[in-house]
Amino acid sequence: MFCETNGIEHRRTTPNHTWTNGQVERMNRTIKDATDERFRYDSHDQLRTHLGNFRAAYKFAFRPKTLGGLAPYKYICKIWTSEPDRFILNPIRKCRD
Repeated sequence: MFCETNGIEHRRTTPNHTWTNGQVERMNRTIKDATDERFRYDSHDQLRTHLGNFRAAYKFAFRPKTLGGLAPYKYICKIWTSEPDRFILNPIRKCRD
C-alpha cells in the first residue's frame, strides 16, 4: 500500500536466491545492531523514536564507497542536479553543505 500510494514500483527478488537480498539483509543487521542489540526499550514508542534518530544520522553521516564517499542524502542531491527527471519531488531544497 505504501509503495502504491507513493508511486513506487514494488519488485520482489527471485525465489530461492537469498544472495540477491544481501544488501537488504546487511542493512537490517546494521539497524538491529544499532537499536535492540545495544539498547533496552520500555515501550514501542521509545524504539520508534530511536529508529527515527538512527535513520536521520545514517542518511546524513554514513558515507559508503558505493556512493562515491557521499552520504546517501548528498548522493541523491548530486543525482538530482544531473538527472532531475528521475525524481517526483525536488530534494535540493533540503540539502545542506
